[in-house]
Amino acid sequence: MNPMALLTAMIKTLMAALLVLAALALPGQAASFSMKRGINLDQWTTWPGEDKWGDRRAILPYPEWRKFLNDDDLKALKSAGFDFLRMPVDPSPFLSGETLALRDDLYASVLGSVRMVNRAGLKVIVDMHLIPSGSSRKIGMGEVMDDPKTFEAYVEMVRKMARTLANEDPRQVAFEPMNEPVVDCDADGTGLWPERQQRLFAAARSSATKLTLILTGACYSNAASLAKIDPKAIPDDNIIWTFHSYEPFLLTHQGATWAGDFIPYVTGLPYPLSAVPRAQLDAALDTIRARIKVEAPWTRQSGLLAYLDEQVAGIDTDEKLLEAMDAPFTRVEAWAKANAINPENITLGEFGMIRQEYGNAHVMPAEYRAAYVRDMIARAEAHGFAWSAWSYGGAFGIVEAFDGDKAEPDVMDAIRSLH
Repeated sequence: MNPMALLTAMIKTLMAALLVLAALALPGQAASFSMKRGINLDQWTTWPGEDKWGDRRAILPYPEWRKFLNDDDLKALKSAGFDFLRMPVDPSPFLSGETLALRDDLYASVLGSVRMVNRAGLKVIVDMHLIPSGSSRKIGMGEVMDDPKTFEAYVEMVRKMARTLANEDPRQVAFEPMNEPVVDCDADGTGLWPERQQRLFAAARSSATKLTLILTGACYSNAASLAKIDPKAIPDDNIIWTFHSYEPFLLTHQGATWAGDFIPYVTGLPYPLSAVPRAQLDAALDTIRARIKVEAPWTRQSGLLAYLDEQVAGIDTDEKLLEAMDAPFTRVEAWAKANAINPENITLGEFGMIRQEYGNAHVMPAEYRAAYVRDMIARAEAHGFAWSAWSYGGAFGIVEAFDGDKAEPDVMDAIRSLH
């Protein structure tokens, strides 16, 4: 080959390589993982303390739902109309010194759980789902966000979990590096989360080059925080963006003792508020007010009573309720359009209504829960977003309640009716 022909061949080869690279960098491409309708599996049900995490019998298989659900249970979810499961995995055991001897077994057990879900005909999102620390554990969301060394350990855990999942079918498995980051809740600007999410993204992507990654906004993954994210700062087209919505919180979290100092006093409200005669609603509100006056610290009573009135005023007509529930969806849709993100690359990762708080006698009427879930699904699907309801069992359970008891069938019937 003469020198000119050789140069021409080299230039053509170089141009072809540049075109391939450019194609890889184009925004707006579809993620390799697609989904439509899902449910969140449970995280812990027996809540073993950290001092038990070194005991193979207490910690394995992992996640803990593996001890209670079998192949037939998962296939039943497929038959009900779900096409994917969001599988919460508590990262704390992977960060605890108690599990050093079992660490490889924990990663292997998560992988085994993923394959079990796939065998049932369901896709799966592996969701790293931190919860607060407490008397039974030393490391939770606060420690990961507040202590740089703990955050570094978390990044390395994400890297290893991504490596564990890297060879799975990218059409069947996706990876969510952090659920509901509790950071930047009072940030006016971008805050700390964008840089931290970039760190988690880089760790996951370097280890799992083909898997779709599920990324989110700060402050419990709310819609407003997602709208602050600049997706162009993460140059990758194999991303699905997630937000969570439990609006209106006043109705969805009634009696939840872990959700602040106001909501534990609130029970007995219908969904929507117009579902009962006004006199019945007023009686329920008077019962809540009386409970606050008897049980709340006297220094907080006036503030809690005023907050109750404010929250009720924001949803006391069907029009106001519609506006409150629509707001997260319209905000995310506007952000997506502004950033050329396709609706199929957005998911409502969590939504739901409490059934019964642990240790609380009040049970939310099943027809209210079914109506709420039906309305939220309709919103998500009208916007073209995937969704995953919270959750299989426990306080928000739509399949099971507590101790293996079945939840009322109303919510699952509403979901089955979709197909």
